[in-house]
Parts: sequence; C-alpha cells; structure tokens
Amino acid sequence: MSEITYAQAVSDALREELHRDGKVFLLGEDMGVYGGCFGVTRGFLEEFGPERIMDTPISEGGFMGVAVGAAMAGYRPVVELMYSDFVTCAMDLICNQAAKQRFMLGGQVNMPLVVRAPAGCGTGAAAQHSQSLEAWFCHVPGLKVIMPSTPYDAKGLLKAAIRENNPILFFEHKLLYATEGEVPDGDYVLPIGKADVKREGKDLTIISYSMTLQKALRAAEMLEKDGIDAEVLDLRTLSPLDADAIIGSAKKTGRVLIAHESVQNFGVGAEVASLIADSEAFFRLKGPVRRFGGENIPIPYSPGLEAQAVPQAETICEKAKELLK
Repeated sequence: MSEITYAQAVSDALREELHRDGKVFLLGEDMGVYGGCFGVTRGFLEEFGPERIMDTPISEGGFMGVAVGAAMAGYRPVVELMYSDFVTCAMDLICNQAAKQRFMLGGQVNMPLVVRAPAGCGTGAAAQHSQSLEAWFCHVPGLKVIMPSTPYDAKGLLKAAIRENNPILFFEHKLLYATEGEVPDGDYVLPIGKADVKREGKDLTIISYSMTLQKALRAAEMLEKDGIDAEVLDLRTLSPLDADAIIGSAKKTGRVLIAHESVQNFGVGAEVASLIADSEAFFRLKGPVRRFGGENIPIPYSPGLEAQAVPQAETICEKAKELLK
C-alpha cells in the first residue's frame, strides 16, 4: 500500500490501463502538452505519444462525437472535460447517442466510453464552473454514473470503468484531488454498483458520496463527541444504486439522512429516499428520511456564500441532531 493523492490515483489508473490495453486512448482539452487542467495527465504525451493522448479543439460536441464513433469501432476512449459544467456542450452525443446505441442496434456494438469530469464547488470558480450535475445523467437509461470519494475508490472504479462495455460518467470532485489515502501498489478493480460502509454505527445512517462523503465523516466525528454513533454509507456508484446496502443500513439504524452537494430539488437524495420508502426498511424507520442537498441557486462566487450554498460538516451534524430529536 502507498499513501497517494486522489489525483495521483486517477493518474495511475489511466497510465496502467493505457499500458494494459492498446485500444485505450485519452482525448480532451489541454490534456496533452499542458497535462490536464488539474495535472492528472502530466507527462502522458511524452510517454504515450499524440496518437493516444490527444489535445482537442475547444469543441466538446466535436471530440465527444469522435469518442462515440471510436467506441463503436472497438476502441476504449477516455474523454476528459476540463470542467464538468462543459458537458452541456456534448449532451446530445452522450444522452442520445452513446447511451442508446447498444440498445437501438440490438447489442451489435459495445460502447466502452468513459467521460471524466472534474465537478463541484469550493474553488471560487463561480456558477459556470462549479456545478454538480450528476442527477441529470442518472435519469438517462444506458448510462452509468460513478462518483468516488477516496483515492482507493477512484483508482479501482476508474480501472473498472475503462474495462466496461457501457458508457460511464466518472465525476471527480475538484477538492478531492489533493486528499490522500492508502492505495494498493498492484492492479485491482472495484465492482461498479456497490456502495461501501465507510463508518459503522447504530444510531443513524448518513448516506452520501464524493466530497460530501468526507464532510459526512467529519460530521460523524462531531456527533460521536455528543454520544451519537453515526453510520456513514458511501454510494460510490449513483447509477446503478446499491439498493441492498441502502436498505440494509436503513433497517439497521432506523434513521437516515442523505447529504449531497448537488441541488436538493429532484436530486439523488430523492431517489434514495424513495427507494427506502418502497422497501421493507420503511417499517423499521423511527422517523422520516431526511434529504440535505445544495440550495436551489447557482453557485455564488463569494467564498462565504459558496460555502453556505452546499452542505458542510457542521451543517450535516446539525441536520443529524434534528433527526434524532
């Protein structure tokens, strides 16, 4: 095991898969000479050459179309969007083409396409560069959506995603890149669609993912000082959801708080709450399932307002205490 950053874990996963499979190639804006907006692909151009590390024009719709066609032809493209917000420029290619081709062609083609997208707020990048748009893609049949919260999960799930024959949105929160964690030195993959209990507890369950999962763990430490034993469940994959893990934890503790940075309205939390309500866990609940998501506003530029727009460890702790009253 080595202690490395989230960014290094993503970089290692990409490098190892490029070495393992000659059909894997990367494309996106500034990922070659510049090494990626967040430095994840630094040195890749020199190591693998321009035929496998492709700097593209500023045209998300254009290079996403190249990736879709390449995937249908048997290659395994990994697209990097400089910011996840720019996915709006390629929505037709992702949602109407990549997501549907395997179904519409009766399984005659695969679609091994991974779209990496740095997401989330906390960097002062304002409303057009700070969004969490994952719920959009969870609503599209044919797409899988992954949002890991640790370096270990990021590497194992990205390697699994690249080996998949289905299109995958892989969101990496920008504030996680500098975080550190233990990662195995050898090759490993993690199962897509499996949640992970990051902290065992008995009094309530906090369900989260990505950067908010790290805040939930800090909130659990705060709650522990008041004698509250919180379980923290990391969804890791948003589509498909791990229903067994969600229902099992809800039945165990009887109280559930779902926290995420993306806007609360019509979000992932609503789907998780509905899943619990439609299951046998409903009859074990000691109170209503609560959602705690981002405010229904564009992300502000001001650091103080930006922090107030999304859940923080302190506010997750407060919401959990309210649930226990």
